[in-house]
Amino acid sequence: MTLAQTAPRSAQIPDRVGRPLRLLAWSSFIAEVVIIGTGGAVRLTGSGLGCTEWPLCTPESLVPLPAQGIHGIIEFGNRLMTGVVGIIALAVLLLTIATFAGRRLVNRALWFAAGGIALGVGAYVVANPFDLGAFGFSSGLLLAVLAAMIDSVRRSERRRDLIVLAWIVLAGVMAQAVVGGLAVVTDLNAFVVGFHYTASLLLVCVTAAYLVRLAAVPGPRERAVPAWFAILAHVTTLALAATIFFGVLTTSNGPHSGDEDIIRNGFDATFLAHVHAWPGYILAGLVTVLTVVAWVQRLPVRRWLLVLVAAVVVQIVVGVWQAREGLPEVLVGIHMVLASLSAAAMTVVILHLKAPRAVVPATPDAPASTVFS
Repeated sequence: MTLAQTAPRSAQIPDRVGRPLRLLAWSSFIAEVVIIGTGGAVRLTGSGLGCTEWPLCTPESLVPLPAQGIHGIIEFGNRLMTGVVGIIALAVLLLTIATFAGRRLVNRALWFAAGGIALGVGAYVVANPFDLGAFGFSSGLLLAVLAAMIDSVRRSERRRDLIVLAWIVLAGVMAQAVVGGLAVVTDLNAFVVGFHYTASLLLVCVTAAYLVRLAAVPGPRERAVPAWFAILAHVTTLALAATIFFGVLTTSNGPHSGDEDIIRNGFDATFLAHVHAWPGYILAGLVTVLTVVAWVQRLPVRRWLLVLVAAVVVQIVVGVWQAREGLPEVLVGIHMVLASLSAAAMTVVILHLKAPRAVVPATPDAPASTVFS
């Protein structure tokens, strides 16, 4: 008998909220992937400074003016997508808290939001004389979000994992908006732009983690694979992280700087392209070993490893293709999105290294206990 079969009814998600929550969670994941694509479009079309100000598009207008042409529309479209991502993240958070912690904590979170707005207004007044009003307001609101997260997690007794993940996504989206503003005011500084992309990729991983944990049985978990396999899986994660890191550095110093007037004078992009490939090939080898072993030993991660294999293989093909074709914008954009999907697949694999414990029902002679599933 499994833990899922013996878990109390209160640990399960009522179907009337389970379906909307799953739908919103999937929407959040998809939106995080889409915004990587729209952000890539901003950069690859040279629209990074299509809106010269933040949070306004121009000193006089929130929306782009006709004089800014297509670049202004593309940049502003990405900003609108940030709003969509934020609204979905907020909806996931509030429904998660309401489902597992009750409406009282939802009301507390809303009071924190009101306090955050007041704090943001105060920070705006202080920072505005230094032309940093928008950043002051955003910082005040973000501080309130962090305080609300700590409060709701401390007061929650069920599914703290889901509540924490939902808060991370919302706080991350808000922080990303500020980082995007910094990218504009720093004239697309390569390191700021690179961090902006990396943070978006991490949010894709967090939303993927939320989906996994939402579908998982709550309660104690045990390692479901051999110890050496788990260690090798984490080493593979490091190889993936190194591949993405050097890929971000390569793109930051390549021809797609985000604006035709921004010239990169940092690292040698040609050399970095080779460095980026080295951990990529190591990654492919490690994933292959993990997949073969998982299927031979019929480990629970084997199907998700096939997804990871597919993502990595396609990513390598696109990477080689774009390098040989002189980095066409479409292929570079696909490469950026595939990197986030590869990272999400790796996240799912890591989370499936553990499984719920099985429960041995209590008998008159012995209390209930758990055994490895």
